Amino acid sequence: MKIKKKYKIMGLSIILVILIGCLSYFAFINFRDKKLNQELQENIPSIEIIEDKQIDVNQEVFKTVIDLQNENTDVKGWIKINDTKINYPLLQGIDNDYYLNRNYQKEYSSYGSIFIDKDSNLDDVNSNVIIYGHSMKDQEMFQNLLNYANKEYYDSHKIIEIYTNNEARKYEIVTVFKSRVFYQDEQNVFRYYYCYDLSSEEKYNDYVNNSKNLELYDTGVDAHFGEQLITLITCEYSEDNGRMVVVAKRIS
Repeated sequence: MKIKKKYKIMGLSIILVILIGCLSYFAFINFRDKKLNQELQENIPSIEIIEDKQIDVNQEVFKTVIDLQNENTDVKGWIKINDTKINYPLLQGIDNDYYLNRNYQKEYSSYGSIFIDKDSNLDDVNSNVIIYGHSMKDQEMFQNLLNYANKEYYDSHKIIEIYTNNEARKYEIVTVFKSRVFYQDEQNVFRYYYCYDLSSEEKYNDYVNNSKNLELYDTGVDAHFGEQLITLITCEYSEDNGRMVVVAKRIS
C-alpha cells in the first residue's frame, strides 16, 4: 500500500510539474506577443495632426508596412481605429486557419493575428474584405468591436483606417449587428461570412440590406454599389458561436 501511495504521489507531482510548465509557457507566449504588438504600435504615429512636429503620418505607416512585408509577404497592410486598441498588422494566409494562432512572424500565438479572409481581395472594389480577429479578455485584438453594441461608442468611433504600403484608406461604418456561425443544414439564413464576392449590384444590395435588417441601431449611413465594403468579425458570447459584425464602406 505504501508503494502504491508513493507512486500515486509521484504521478500527481509529475502532472503538477507539467501543468505548471504549460501554464508558464502560455503565459510567456502571451507576454511575448503583447510586447511584440506594443513595439509595432509604437512605430505608428497618431493620425491626428501633430502641430509641434513635421511628420508625414502616412509615410511613416507605409514604411512600417513595407518593413513588415520584407519579413512576411502575407502582410497586406495595417488596420487602425483611433482611440481603441485596434492597431495591428493585417495578414492574409492561404486559408482561414493559419493566422488564427500565429503572429505576423508565423510563430505560435494565442492572440493570433488580424487577418483577411482568404477569398477577399483588398485591392478589388467588388470584394467585400472580410477581416477576422480574436476577442481577447485583455481587450487585445478585436475585443473592442464588442463596444459597438453601444451606439454612443459608435458615434465616437465611426471611421476605420487601413494602410497598404502606398495608400491610406478610410472606411465609414454602415451597420453593426450580432449573428452567429450557422450549421450546414440550416436553410434560409444570412451567411455573411461567405459574402466576399459583391461583383453584381444585386449581390451588393442583398448584402447591405440583409446586414441592415439585423442592425443594432440606425447609423444613418447607407452604402451603394461601387463603394468597397469591409466586414470586421469577432466572437461574441451572448449565444453559441455568436459573432459581432461591423460593416463599413470606403470613403477615401
